[in-house]
Amino acid sequence: MTGNEGTRGPRHIHPQPWSFLLLLALLALALGTSALPSPLYPVYAEQWGFGPLTTTLIFAVYAVGALTAAMTVGPISDAVGRKPVLVTSLVTILVGLMIFLFATQLWELLLARLLHGAAIGAVIVVSGAALLDVRPYDGARNGAVSGAALNAGIALTVLGAAAAAQWSSIPLRLPYAIMLVVVLGLLAATIALVEPHTGRTGAKIRLSAPSVPAEIRSDFWFSGIGILTAWSVLGVFLSLYPALAQQTTGQTSLIFVGSVIAVMAAAAAASQFVGGRFPPRATAIAGDIGMIIALIGAIFAVRSGSMTAIIVDSLFLGAVFGLAFGGSLRHLSEVTPADSRGRVMSAYYLLGYLAMGIPTVVAGTVASRYGTAAIFPWFAGAVAVACLGAAVLGVLGTRNAPHVESEVEL
Repeated sequence: MTGNEGTRGPRHIHPQPWSFLLLLALLALALGTSALPSPLYPVYAEQWGFGPLTTTLIFAVYAVGALTAAMTVGPISDAVGRKPVLVTSLVTILVGLMIFLFATQLWELLLARLLHGAAIGAVIVVSGAALLDVRPYDGARNGAVSGAALNAGIALTVLGAAAAAQWSSIPLRLPYAIMLVVVLGLLAATIALVEPHTGRTGAKIRLSAPSVPAEIRSDFWFSGIGILTAWSVLGVFLSLYPALAQQTTGQTSLIFVGSVIAVMAAAAAASQFVGGRFPPRATAIAGDIGMIIALIGAIFAVRSGSMTAIIVDSLFLGAVFGLAFGGSLRHLSEVTPADSRGRVMSAYYLLGYLAMGIPTVVAGTVASRYGTAAIFPWFAGAVAVACLGAAVLGVLGTRNAPHVESEVEL
């Protein structure tokens, strides 16, 4: 940690001790809701006649909404507070779930994903900033546990959705109904939350491009490359990979699909928690190198058609993904100034959602012509090259790059 090590304050400065756990639960809910349709995509494909391009478009619409949120909610929450943004976002998530619950046409799924993208993007950015408000002296630890919460949310939600859909006569309804109840409970707790951002400005809100203070510019780009590579993997593995795993193994069980995603997410959560004990830069570099190995392994696992090989590789990929993403997030959490938390988190997740959306749509477009199995090795190879670049830049040490006195806009 920088700047506060010699003047470390109390472990928790918020009047409600449970506020930290609530914010972690909101992060878990956010990524869990974003991944909720993932194990259901094969069911949609079968019942609604979806192809790879349609699946990736539904997934990518989420990224469009999230990008909008990432570019706006940071400055808004800095000005008016975190709580109003969180409450509004949770209500929007409820609306999206209701649309999913009763959807009968493609445009309804697209609308629900767009709403969820905006709301979930807001929850991730604002909850991340609020964690630093609640525990401002634990920047690195906040980054570790928040990253773990994000992936734990994916693991629990995907596995639960797969189980609910597998044994239900309404597989495209029950998972959303269950999530509705969970969101209502967290909304009630958020309404009872005392505003964590005591330094809110109350000034007139001016929406502008997310910006990064010049003194942390090189740190930001090191962390930004980490989320670019990690979330490009996340996008394809949450959209196209479930159906690909079914296709190559011949296994039609939704539990298998959910397990592939859940194993990856659970391993990512565990590795982020364990990785929090080590320097964030070194952790991120190790994760980038590990993702190269795991992506190459995924190519061979898919070609083998072995369920065991796919599960094992997903486990390893999740672990190294967690190191890459968690290390970059912890590094940024350590160095971000208190008065810039909202806008810096906006800029950071803006890069993440770009990485999640664009490669996914490109992969889906090409897969619709050549087949997912044919294009997957090319995608994995391209991301592996990007991971190598991230590792090299990390080793070169962008932290020591010269600073300028102006802010850098994205």
